[in-house]
Amino acid sequence: MRRGALLATAGVTTALLLTVASAGVAQRASTDAAWPTASPRAVGLEVAVLDSLDAEIRTGQYGNVDRMVVVRHGKLVYDKSYAHDYDAIYGDSANVQNALNAKDLTGPYNYFNPWWHPTYRRGDLHTLQSVTKTVASAVIGVAVTRGDFTSIDAPVLSFFDTTLVQNIDDRKRRMTVRHLLTMTGGFDWNENLPYIDPNNTASALEASPDWVQFTIDRPMAREPGTTFNYSSGESALLAHVFRRATGMDVEEYAARHLFAPLGITRWYWKRTPSGSLDTEGGLYLEARDLARIWELFLRDGSWRGTQVVSAAWVRASVTPAVSVGGPGSKTQYGFKWWLYPDPLDASKSVWGGSGFGGQVPIVFPALDMVVVFYQWNILPGQSGLPVGRTLLRLGKAAR
Repeated sequence: MRRGALLATAGVTTALLLTVASAGVAQRASTDAAWPTASPRAVGLEVAVLDSLDAEIRTGQYGNVDRMVVVRHGKLVYDKSYAHDYDAIYGDSANVQNALNAKDLTGPYNYFNPWWHPTYRRGDLHTLQSVTKTVASAVIGVAVTRGDFTSIDAPVLSFFDTTLVQNIDDRKRRMTVRHLLTMTGGFDWNENLPYIDPNNTASALEASPDWVQFTIDRPMAREPGTTFNYSSGESALLAHVFRRATGMDVEEYAARHLFAPLGITRWYWKRTPSGSLDTEGGLYLEARDLARIWELFLRDGSWRGTQVVSAAWVRASVTPAVSVGGPGSKTQYGFKWWLYPDPLDASKSVWGGSGFGGQVPIVFPALDMVVVFYQWNILPGQSGLPVGRTLLRLGKAAR
Protein backbone atom coordinates (compact mmCIF):
# COMPACT_ATOMS: atom_id res chain seq x y z
CA MET A 1 0.00 0.00 0.00
CA ARG A 2 0.93 3.49 0.58
CA ARG A 3 3.03 3.74 3.64
CA GLY A 4 6.56 4.27 2.87
CA ALA A 5 8.66 6.91 4.53
CA LEU A 6 10.03 4.16 6.75
CA LEU A 7 13.64 5.06 6.05
CA ALA A 8 13.35 8.78 5.72
CA THR A 9 16.03 9.59 8.26
CA ALA A 10 19.67 9.58 7.37
CA GLY A 11 20.56 7.42 10.36
CA VAL A 12 18.12 4.68 9.55
CA THR A 13 19.04 4.66 5.92
CA THR A 14 22.72 4.72 6.52
CA ALA A 15 22.31 1.70 8.59
CA LEU A 16 20.58 -0.11 5.90
CA LEU A 17 23.63 0.13 4.17
CA LEU A 18 25.06 -3.21 4.45
CA THR A 19 23.11 -6.02 5.67
CA VAL A 20 25.41 -8.39 4.04
CA ALA A 21 27.29 -11.31 5.52
CA SER A 22 25.26 -14.47 5.55
CA ALA A 23 24.73 -18.05 6.37
CA GLY A 24 23.86 -20.61 3.74
CA VAL A 25 20.91 -20.50 1.41
CA ALA A 26 18.04 -22.77 2.31
CA GLN A 27 16.62 -24.73 -0.58
CA ARG A 28 13.13 -23.50 -1.49
CA ALA A 29 10.65 -24.54 -4.15
CA SER A 30 9.81 -21.24 -5.81
CA THR A 31 9.61 -19.36 -9.06
CA ASP A 32 13.23 -18.26 -8.65
CA ALA A 33 14.96 -21.48 -9.69
CA ALA A 34 17.05 -19.40 -12.10
CA TRP A 35 18.89 -17.68 -9.25
CA PRO A 36 22.42 -19.10 -9.09
CA THR A 37 23.50 -19.73 -5.51
CA ALA A 38 26.78 -19.52 -3.63
CA SER A 39 28.04 -19.62 -0.07
CA PRO A 40 28.54 -16.30 1.70
CA ARG A 41 32.30 -16.88 1.91
CA ALA A 42 32.49 -17.48 -1.83
CA VAL A 43 31.29 -13.92 -2.42
CA GLY A 44 33.32 -12.32 0.36
CA LEU A 45 30.83 -12.29 3.25
CA GLU A 46 31.46 -13.52 6.78
CA VAL A 47 28.91 -16.09 7.86
CA ALA A 48 29.17 -15.41 11.60
CA VAL A 49 27.81 -11.90 11.33
CA LEU A 50 24.55 -12.83 9.67
CA ASP A 51 24.24 -15.92 11.79
CA SER A 52 24.31 -13.57 14.75
CA LEU A 53 21.59 -11.35 13.26
CA ASP A 54 19.53 -14.39 12.38
CA ALA A 55 19.72 -15.60 15.99
CA GLU A 56 18.63 -12.20 17.31
CA ILE A 57 15.66 -12.08 14.93
CA ARG A 58 14.56 -15.55 16.05
CA THR A 59 14.54 -14.48 19.71
CA GLY A 60 12.00 -11.79 18.85
CA GLN A 61 14.23 -8.80 19.60
CA TYR A 62 13.04 -7.02 16.46
CA GLY A 63 9.37 -7.85 16.48
CA ASN A 64 7.82 -9.35 13.39
CA VAL A 65 10.62 -9.87 10.88
CA ASP A 66 9.37 -12.21 8.14
CA ARG A 67 12.25 -12.60 5.70
CA MET A 68 15.86 -11.69 4.96
CA VAL A 69 17.45 -12.29 1.54
CA VAL A 70 20.96 -11.36 0.38
CA VAL A 71 22.23 -11.47 -3.22
CA ARG A 72 25.86 -10.64 -4.01
CA HIS A 73 27.74 -10.73 -7.30
CA GLY A 74 24.52 -12.01 -8.87
CA LYS A 75 24.37 -15.03 -6.54
CA LEU A 76 21.74 -15.81 -3.92
CA VAL A 77 23.85 -16.34 -0.81
CA TYR A 78 21.48 -15.99 2.14
CA ASP A 79 17.78 -16.57 2.67
CA LYS A 80 15.97 -16.89 5.99
CA SER A 81 12.26 -16.94 6.78
CA TYR A 82 10.63 -16.33 10.17
CA ALA A 83 7.13 -17.59 11.03
CA HIS A 84 4.70 -15.55 13.14
CA ASP A 85 1.18 -16.26 14.34
CA TYR A 86 -0.50 -13.15 12.94
CA ASP A 87 -3.91 -14.38 14.04
CA ALA A 88 -2.69 -14.12 17.63
CA ILE A 89 -0.71 -10.91 17.07
CA TYR A 90 -3.32 -8.84 15.20
CA GLY A 91 -6.48 -10.95 15.20
CA ASP A 92 -8.37 -8.89 17.77
CA SER A 93 -7.48 -5.62 16.03
CA ALA A 94 -8.79 -7.02 12.73
CA ASN A 95 -12.32 -6.86 14.13
CA VAL A 96 -12.20 -3.28 15.42
CA GLN A 97 -12.87 -0.40 13.01
CA ASN A 98 -10.03 2.11 12.74
CA ALA A 99 -7.95 3.91 10.12
CA LEU A 100 -5.84 0.82 9.45
CA ASN A 101 -8.73 -1.26 8.19
CA ALA A 102 -10.54 1.38 6.14
CA LYS A 103 -14.23 0.55 5.76
CA ASP A 104 -14.41 -3.19 5.17
CA LEU A 105 -13.14 -5.46 7.94
CA THR A 106 -13.02 -8.43 5.56
CA GLY A 107 -11.41 -6.63 2.63
CA PRO A 108 -7.83 -6.25 1.37
CA TYR A 109 -7.32 -2.91 3.12
CA ASN A 110 -7.68 -4.29 6.63
CA TYR A 111 -4.02 -4.32 7.63
CA PHE A 112 -4.68 -6.53 10.65
CA ASN A 113 -6.42 -9.29 8.69
CA PRO A 114 -4.03 -12.28 8.33
CA TRP A 115 -5.81 -13.43 5.17
CA TRP A 116 -4.54 -10.26 3.47
CA HIS A 117 -1.51 -9.15 5.50
CA PRO A 118 1.35 -9.41 5.57
CA THR A 119 1.01 -12.20 3.02
CA TYR A 120 -1.64 -12.81 0.38
CA ARG A 121 -3.97 -15.57 1.59
CA ARG A 122 -1.36 -16.80 4.06
CA GLY A 123 1.05 -17.78 1.28
CA ASP A 124 4.56 -16.56 0.42
CA LEU A 125 3.58 -13.47 -1.59
CA HIS A 126 4.37 -10.67 0.86
CA THR A 127 2.90 -7.19 0.83
CA LEU A 128 5.36 -4.57 -0.43
CA GLN A 129 3.33 -1.60 0.74
CA SER A 130 5.08 1.56 -0.52
CA VAL A 131 7.83 -0.41 -2.23
CA THR A 132 5.03 -0.77 -4.79
CA LYS A 133 5.68 2.87 -5.66
CA THR A 134 9.22 2.04 -6.73
CA VAL A 135 8.06 -0.91 -8.80
CA ALA A 136 5.40 1.25 -10.49
CA SER A 137 8.13 3.75 -11.37
CA ALA A 138 10.15 0.91 -12.88
CA VAL A 139 7.16 -0.08 -15.03
CA ILE A 140 6.92 3.50 -16.30
CA GLY A 141 10.63 3.31 -17.09
CA VAL A 142 10.08 0.18 -19.16
CA ALA A 143 7.28 1.95 -21.06
CA VAL A 144 9.50 4.97 -21.67
CA THR A 145 12.28 2.65 -22.89
CA ARG A 146 9.90 0.92 -25.29
CA GLY A 147 8.45 4.20 -26.57
CA ASP A 148 4.98 3.53 -25.16
CA PHE A 149 5.09 6.40 -22.64
CA THR A 150 6.23 9.43 -24.57
CA SER A 151 7.08 12.01 -21.90
CA ILE A 152 7.16 12.22 -18.12
CA ASP A 153 7.12 16.00 -18.53
CA ALA A 154 3.51 15.92 -19.74
CA PRO A 155 1.11 17.91 -17.52
CA VAL A 156 -0.86 15.64 -15.20
CA LEU A 157 -4.09 17.44 -16.07
CA SER A 158 -3.65 16.48 -19.73
CA PHE A 159 -4.73 12.98 -18.67
CA PHE A 160 -8.00 14.21 -17.10
CA ASP A 161 -11.26 15.80 -18.13
CA THR A 162 -10.62 19.09 -16.36
CA THR A 163 -14.34 19.87 -16.17
CA LEU A 164 -14.50 17.10 -13.55
CA VAL A 165 -11.51 18.23 -11.47
CA GLN A 166 -11.82 20.52 -8.48
CA ASN A 167 -9.43 23.16 -7.13
CA ILE A 168 -7.64 23.80 -10.44
CA ASP A 169 -5.18 26.67 -10.36
CA ASP A 170 -2.01 27.56 -12.27
CA ARG A 171 0.09 25.40 -9.96
CA LYS A 172 -2.02 22.33 -10.66
CA ARG A 173 -1.80 23.10 -14.38
CA ARG A 174 2.02 23.11 -14.12
CA MET A 175 2.21 19.77 -12.29
CA THR A 176 3.82 17.05 -14.46
CA VAL A 177 4.28 13.29 -14.26
CA ARG A 178 7.91 13.94 -13.30
CA HIS A 179 6.64 15.78 -10.23
CA LEU A 180 4.51 12.77 -9.27
CA LEU A 181 7.56 10.50 -9.61
CA THR A 182 9.63 12.70 -7.29
CA MET A 183 6.94 13.44 -4.65
CA THR A 184 7.01 17.14 -5.51
CA GLY A 185 3.49 17.45 -6.94
CA GLY A 186 2.54 20.23 -4.52
CA PHE A 187 -0.81 18.92 -3.22
CA ASP A 188 -2.12 19.83 0.21
CA TRP A 189 -1.32 16.46 1.81
CA ASN A 190 -0.27 15.40 5.31
CA GLU A 191 1.11 11.87 5.55
CA ASN A 192 3.40 12.59 8.48
CA LEU A 193 0.97 11.25 11.09
CA PRO A 194 0.75 7.59 12.12
CA TYR A 195 -1.38 5.69 9.62
CA ILE A 196 -3.72 4.62 12.38
CA ASP A 197 -4.61 8.33 12.79
CA PRO A 198 -7.69 9.15 10.65
CA ASN A 199 -6.26 12.65 10.12
CA ASN A 200 -3.49 11.14 7.98
CA THR A 201 -4.46 12.09 4.42
CA ALA A 202 -3.44 8.65 3.12
CA SER A 203 -5.86 7.02 5.56
CA ALA A 204 -8.61 9.29 4.22
CA LEU A 205 -7.56 8.31 0.69
CA GLU A 206 -8.03 4.61 1.41
CA ALA A 207 -11.41 5.25 3.00
CA SER A 208 -12.60 7.06 -0.13
CA PRO A 209 -14.48 5.35 -2.99
CA ASP A 210 -12.26 6.77 -5.76
CA TRP A 211 -8.59 7.31 -4.93
CA VAL A 212 -7.73 9.01 -8.21
CA GLN A 213 -10.55 11.53 -7.90
CA PHE A 214 -9.81 12.08 -4.21
CA THR A 215 -6.22 13.01 -5.03
CA ILE A 216 -6.62 15.06 -8.19
CA ASP A 217 -9.33 17.14 -6.45
CA ARG A 218 -7.03 18.08 -3.57
CA PRO A 219 -6.11 21.77 -3.37
CA MET A 220 -2.53 22.76 -4.05
CA ALA A 221 -0.24 23.89 -1.24
CA ARG A 222 3.01 24.69 -3.06
CA GLU A 223 4.60 25.08 -6.48
CA PRO A 224 5.21 21.69 -8.14
CA GLY A 225 8.83 20.60 -8.30
CA THR A 226 10.03 22.70 -5.39
CA THR A 227 9.59 20.66 -2.20
CA PHE A 228 9.49 16.97 -1.27
CA ASN A 229 6.25 16.10 0.48
CA TYR A 230 5.48 12.40 0.93
CA SER A 231 2.15 11.70 -0.73
CA SER A 232 0.74 8.28 -1.52
CA GLY A 233 -1.97 9.99 -3.53
CA GLU A 234 0.57 11.18 -6.08
CA SER A 235 1.58 7.56 -6.61
CA ALA A 236 -2.08 6.48 -6.84
CA LEU A 237 -2.51 8.90 -9.75
CA LEU A 238 0.12 7.01 -11.75
CA ALA A 239 -2.27 4.12 -12.48
CA HIS A 240 -4.70 6.50 -14.17
CA VAL A 241 -1.96 8.44 -15.96
CA PHE A 242 -0.31 5.26 -17.23
CA ARG A 243 -3.57 3.93 -18.63
CA ARG A 244 -4.29 7.17 -20.45
CA ALA A 245 -0.71 7.52 -21.73
CA THR A 246 -0.21 3.95 -22.97
CA GLY A 247 -3.70 2.52 -23.42
CA MET A 248 -2.77 -0.37 -21.10
CA ASP A 249 -3.31 -1.22 -17.47
CA VAL A 250 -0.13 -0.98 -15.37
CA GLU A 251 -0.45 -4.55 -14.13
CA GLU A 252 -0.83 -6.06 -17.59
CA TYR A 253 2.07 -3.99 -18.89
CA ALA A 254 4.23 -5.05 -15.95
CA ALA A 255 3.29 -8.70 -16.51
CA ARG A 256 4.36 -8.56 -20.15
CA HIS A 257 7.35 -6.27 -20.12
CA LEU A 258 8.88 -6.33 -16.61
CA PHE A 259 7.86 -9.49 -14.77
CA ALA A 260 8.06 -11.88 -17.73
CA PRO A 261 11.63 -10.97 -18.76
CA LEU A 262 12.75 -11.39 -15.13
CA GLY A 263 11.03 -14.76 -14.75
CA ILE A 264 8.49 -13.47 -12.21
CA THR A 265 5.38 -15.60 -12.66
CA ARG A 266 3.52 -15.11 -9.37
CA TRP A 267 2.25 -11.90 -7.82
CA TYR A 268 -0.89 -10.27 -6.48
CA TRP A 269 -1.74 -6.61 -7.09
CA LYS A 270 -4.68 -5.05 -5.29
CA ARG A 271 -7.29 -2.84 -6.93
CA THR A 272 -8.83 0.25 -5.36
CA PRO A 273 -12.60 0.48 -4.77
CA SER A 274 -13.07 2.16 -8.18
CA GLY A 275 -11.10 -0.57 -9.97
CA SER A 276 -7.90 1.37 -10.54
CA LEU A 277 -4.67 -0.50 -9.81
CA ASP A 278 -3.17 0.37 -6.42
CA THR A 279 0.17 1.80 -7.55
CA GLU A 280 0.88 3.34 -4.17
CA GLY A 281 1.04 0.14 -2.15
CA GLY A 282 -0.91 -2.84 -3.48
CA LEU A 283 1.70 -5.23 -4.86
CA TYR A 284 2.68 -8.56 -3.28
CA LEU A 285 5.84 -10.43 -4.33
CA GLU A 286 7.94 -13.31 -3.08
CA ALA A 287 11.17 -11.87 -1.63
CA ARG A 288 13.51 -13.42 -4.18
CA ASP A 289 11.37 -12.02 -6.98
CA LEU A 290 11.54 -8.54 -5.50
CA ALA A 291 15.31 -8.97 -5.39
CA ARG A 292 15.23 -9.57 -9.16
CA ILE A 293 13.88 -6.07 -9.78
CA TRP A 294 16.53 -4.52 -7.53
CA GLU A 295 19.19 -6.63 -9.26
CA LEU A 296 17.89 -5.35 -12.61
CA PHE A 297 18.63 -1.78 -11.54
CA LEU A 298 22.01 -2.79 -10.14
CA ARG A 299 22.80 -4.16 -13.64
CA ASP A 300 21.84 -0.91 -15.41
CA GLY A 301 18.51 -2.29 -16.56
CA SER A 302 19.86 -5.48 -18.13
CA TRP A 303 18.73 -8.95 -17.05
CA ARG A 304 20.91 -11.78 -18.31
CA GLY A 305 21.50 -10.27 -21.70
CA THR A 306 18.13 -8.58 -22.18
CA GLN A 307 17.83 -4.80 -21.80
CA VAL A 308 14.51 -4.57 -19.96
CA VAL A 309 14.75 -0.88 -19.04
CA SER A 310 17.28 1.57 -20.41
CA ALA A 311 20.46 2.42 -18.54
CA ALA A 312 19.45 6.06 -18.98
CA TRP A 313 16.22 5.47 -17.04
CA VAL A 314 18.11 3.65 -14.28
CA ARG A 315 20.54 6.57 -13.97
CA ALA A 316 17.68 9.09 -13.89
CA SER A 317 15.80 7.03 -11.29
CA VAL A 318 18.71 6.97 -8.84
CA THR A 319 19.93 10.51 -9.47
CA PRO A 320 18.86 12.80 -6.61
CA ALA A 321 15.91 14.94 -7.67
CA VAL A 322 15.02 16.40 -4.28
CA SER A 323 16.30 16.39 -0.71
CA VAL A 324 14.28 14.66 2.01
CA GLY A 325 14.06 15.70 5.63
CA GLY A 326 15.18 18.75 7.52
CA PRO A 327 18.54 20.47 7.96
CA GLY A 328 21.43 18.02 8.15
CA SER A 329 19.56 15.19 6.43
CA LYS A 330 21.49 13.64 3.57
CA THR A 331 18.67 11.44 2.37
CA GLN A 332 17.51 12.20 -1.16
CA TYR A 333 14.84 10.96 -3.53
CA GLY A 334 14.80 10.02 -7.21
CA PHE A 335 11.98 8.51 -9.28
CA LYS A 336 10.35 6.76 -6.30
CA TRP A 337 13.78 5.54 -5.13
CA TRP A 338 15.11 6.50 -1.70
CA LEU A 339 18.78 7.47 -1.97
CA TYR A 340 20.87 7.16 1.18
CA PRO A 341 24.55 8.05 1.71
CA ASP A 342 26.89 5.09 1.56
CA PRO A 343 28.51 4.99 5.01
CA LEU A 344 31.74 3.68 3.55
CA ASP A 345 31.94 6.50 1.01
CA ALA A 346 29.72 9.54 1.52
CA SER A 347 30.24 10.55 -2.11
CA LYS A 348 28.20 7.51 -3.16
CA SER A 349 24.71 6.31 -2.34
CA VAL A 350 22.68 3.17 -1.79
CA TRP A 351 19.27 2.87 -3.44
CA GLY A 352 16.17 1.57 -1.73
CA GLY A 353 12.47 1.17 -1.39
CA SER A 354 10.61 1.72 1.84
CA GLY A 355 7.26 0.22 2.81
CA PHE A 356 4.95 0.45 5.79
CA GLY A 357 5.62 -2.24 8.36
CA GLY A 358 9.29 -2.67 7.45
CA GLN A 359 9.59 -3.59 3.77
CA VAL A 360 13.20 -2.74 2.92
CA PRO A 361 14.88 -3.71 -0.36
CA ILE A 362 18.26 -2.04 -0.95
CA VAL A 363 20.83 -1.93 -3.74
CA PHE A 364 24.44 -1.47 -2.63
CA PRO A 365 26.22 -0.54 -5.89
CA ALA A 366 29.68 -0.33 -4.33
CA LEU A 367 29.32 -3.82 -2.88
CA ASP A 368 27.52 -5.35 -5.90
CA MET A 369 24.80 -6.50 -3.53
CA VAL A 370 21.03 -6.54 -3.05
CA VAL A 371 19.34 -7.05 0.33
CA VAL A 372 15.61 -7.55 1.02
CA PHE A 373 13.92 -7.41 4.42
CA TYR A 374 10.23 -8.12 4.96
CA GLN A 375 8.60 -7.23 8.30
CA TRP A 376 5.13 -6.50 9.68
CA ASN A 377 5.55 -4.08 12.57
CA ILE A 378 2.63 -1.75 11.87
CA LEU A 379 1.65 -0.06 15.13
CA PRO A 380 3.24 3.09 16.59
CA GLY A 381 5.96 2.18 19.07
CA GLN A 382 6.19 -1.39 17.87
CA SER A 383 9.73 -2.73 17.78
CA GLY A 384 11.29 -3.44 14.42
CA LEU A 385 14.65 -4.23 12.92
CA PRO A 386 17.00 -1.34 13.83
CA VAL A 387 18.01 -1.02 10.24
CA GLY A 388 20.73 1.56 10.59
CA ARG A 389 22.58 0.15 13.55
CA THR A 390 22.12 -3.44 12.43
CA LEU A 391 23.33 -2.86 8.92
CA LEU A 392 26.31 -0.81 9.93
CA ARG A 393 27.35 -3.70 12.09
CA LEU A 394 26.76 -6.15 9.28
CA GLY A 395 28.41 -3.97 6.69
CA LYS A 396 31.73 -4.52 8.40
CA ALA A 397 31.41 -8.18 7.46
CA ALA A 398 31.76 -7.40 3.75
CA ARG A 399 35.29 -7.85 2.54
